[in-house]
Amino acid sequence: MAEAGPLDDSFPQKPVREEKPGGGEKPAGGEKPGRGERPGRGESAGRGAKAVREEPVAGERLSRRSLRDETLLVLALSLGASGVSALISFIGSVTRPGGLKDQAATLNASAAPGRPWLDLTWQLFGITTALVPVALVAHFLLREGRSLRTLGFDRGRPWPDLARGAAVAAVIGSTGIAFYLAARGLGFNLTVVPEALPEVWWKYPVLILSAVQNSVLEEVIVVGYLLRRLDQLGWSPGASLAASSVLRGSYHLYQGIGGFIGNMVMGVVFVYLYRRWGRVGPLVVAHSLLDIGAFVGYALLAGKVDWLPTA
Repeated sequence: MAEAGPLDDSFPQKPVREEKPGGGEKPAGGEKPGRGERPGRGESAGRGAKAVREEPVAGERLSRRSLRDETLLVLALSLGASGVSALISFIGSVTRPGGLKDQAATLNASAAPGRPWLDLTWQLFGITTALVPVALVAHFLLREGRSLRTLGFDRGRPWPDLARGAAVAAVIGSTGIAFYLAARGLGFNLTVVPEALPEVWWKYPVLILSAVQNSVLEEVIVVGYLLRRLDQLGWSPGASLAASSVLRGSYHLYQGIGGFIGNMVMGVVFVYLYRRWGRVGPLVVAHSLLDIGAFVGYALLAGKVDWLPTA
């Protein structure tokens, strides 16, 4: 991993300025303090004058350590933790008697069986709180004078984003289904159950919301945010691509080896497209369509077609 030169550990500050009683300004220190007095931060700098509190300017330049720690904390609160959880789940699956394909990995399950309104509340709560790390990323970007638009997550180019996302989803979706069926048939993958919700009126809206939430969380953090931070830390493009792709594969490991490899390959494609387009918008669209197809498609086809495995 190649490292860039050290970043400045200090934050640039706005100079303290005094305001004259008449409304004019002059640099702080123009009036000597009285004997025994020493103007401090936020204190008055002279008689009849006051000092404006020092504030960090927009676009703080963070130290390498701050960038590294921030990135690790964001991942620890989101998909990094999911990767560790998936690894533990995978260890439990491979050490359980029987083959992987005889076990099931359920994605959207009921949180309160037999109590639809409570179940809906839990579903919406889970979807909302899962997006908190994205809000945290937005906060960190604002701190440096940027925004999610910097990552290409905005409504600035809706039609190109939709067109590109749909094209990517069409290619990856067809190959992804074939790869999953092959991996499961060879015993490398669990049987994935995309949904196990009760037949209630909110079933399909919740599945769609869940798909969009997954897409926003993963593409903003694993592609846009992570690549930006690794670039700032001096990582090479190849190392950043590997880190993002392996991370994506890691939190799908609960599905088995097939889930890990398939999503890691998808990660390579998504990083390449992000570098080319400079936007996560098309990737969010593609991922949303893929997950909607998987969730809703399974709900409509499970038990009605022979080629779709069920638990």
